[in-house]
Amino acid sequence: MINKWTLLLLSGVVVFFSGIAQAESQNPYVMLEEVATKTFDRIKKERQLIEVDPELLRTVMEEELIPHVDYSFSALKVLGKYYKKVPREKIPEYISVFRSYLITTYALAMAYYDGQDVEFQPVREVTGEKTVTVRAVVKEAGRPDINLAFKLRKNSKTNEWKAYDMVAEGISLLSSKQSEFQTILRKDGIQKVIDLMKNTISKPINIDLEEKES
Repeated sequence: MINKWTLLLLSGVVVFFSGIAQAESQNPYVMLEEVATKTFDRIKKERQLIEVDPELLRTVMEEELIPHVDYSFSALKVLGKYYKKVPREKIPEYISVFRSYLITTYALAMAYYDGQDVEFQPVREVTGEKTVTVRAVVKEAGRPDINLAFKLRKNSKTNEWKAYDMVAEGISLLSSKQSEFQTILRKDGIQKVIDLMKNTISKPINIDLEEKES
């Protein structure tokens, strides 16, 4: 069901994939293209199992995604100016729940993946850059293209490139979550944000087969 899948992307759902060799991860352009292909192929291969048990998508995201997402950096960036106002003892719990929240968010997005093609921009040499933006286009016959921009940063200690944000048709995951969470932080504090994420995590992953076939 491309319409719902597209809406999820435009809501700030990002598909960052992992599972490639360390050497390949030194070039973020190579990383995104090769791991995307690997992960989409896995979802296609396990499609029948996933339709029976959609919760398997969380496992796929846990195994293929999270090791190459800088979720700690993203979580703290989302807090923005409210970071200093959050009690220090709540930060570890917040980051842990944010990690699970991302897994759930990605799993929900991939529940509606149905074989669309993803074309990445040509590989570029990366020399002294600390951050890069890798662009891609989601294509499906008879549908408008979806333009994506993946943002990655290089860890100065490990030299690993990890994804921390995506922009889909001009909408940034980081910015949209920052706006949503900071409004709650201002009114109700960090515990409300944590409870909101836990509520999302607690809901089952569903695949509406009738909608996908329409």
